[in-house]
Amino acid sequence: MYTPPFEITSKIIELISNISEKIGEINSLQDSPYHVKLRKENRIKTIHSSLAIENNSLSLKQITAIIDGKRILGNPNEIKEVKNSIQAYDLLLSLDPYNEKDLLKAHKLMMQDLVERNGKYRTDGVGIFDGEKVVHMAPPADRVPELMGDLFEWLKTSDVHPLIKSCVFHYEFEFIHPFQDGNGRMGRLWQTVILKEWKEVFAWLPVETLVKENQKEYYSVLCVSDSAANSTKFIEFMLTLILNTIEEIIKAEEKVTKKVTIKVTINQQQLT
Repeated sequence: MYTPPFEITSKIIELISNISEKIGEINSLQDSPYHVKLRKENRIKTIHSSLAIENNSLSLKQITAIIDGKRILGNPNEIKEVKNSIQAYDLLLSLDPYNEKDLLKAHKLMMQDLVERNGKYRTDGVGIFDGEKVVHMAPPADRVPELMGDLFEWLKTSDVHPLIKSCVFHYEFEFIHPFQDGNGRMGRLWQTVILKEWKEVFAWLPVETLVKENQKEYYSVLCVSDSAANSTKFIEFMLTLILNTIEEIIKAEEKVTKKVTIKVTINQQQLT
């Protein structure tokens, strides 16, 4: 069976430990009445950031309006990208990370009316360019079904930690580049699908926001891993982003809770 090449470093072990600890803190905050509001805001940030990485110019405000069912002025294709992403992320909790057909179903939704082969693997060669420079040439199209089959088999049978598996799958997926278009957003989505199977809270964490803020480094680390022929550096990078995302969510929830607590205390004092 194919095993993607990577090493489990001391940094990776430390990051997994820190993330697991912080997940406990987030779970304790889920009973907060403001958690649902922040969860919706995080989903909007996720969709906005993932599409912004792919050069979608719509703002957070415009995407919020689309989610709320309002009409906006904008590029029709960009609006379609948002609507498609909303449908795909709405399915997130029901998607099986180990089912290749679910990946194809999600891609079909994500790229509906945007590419001809939505929900189907590519039949042509593809490359990733930085300007006119080729930074990655994906494997030939006729190898894609086999490579994806091997990747899903590894995902199902590997006993490595889900945090590591999610990063390895993300990297290998981008290396294979199985679709005509939409590979970036699908790779990030499927990492979330894998993680939510481990801890459901990951369905609401906007990791894509930090990927967008560190976009140059994100692509740089992909190239470093390509050169090294293993995904170790990419795993370290993504786990760092995940930890930072969780810490920001905890701070945001604690900040809101603190403000409300102060307001309630003041109102009680005024009443007495």
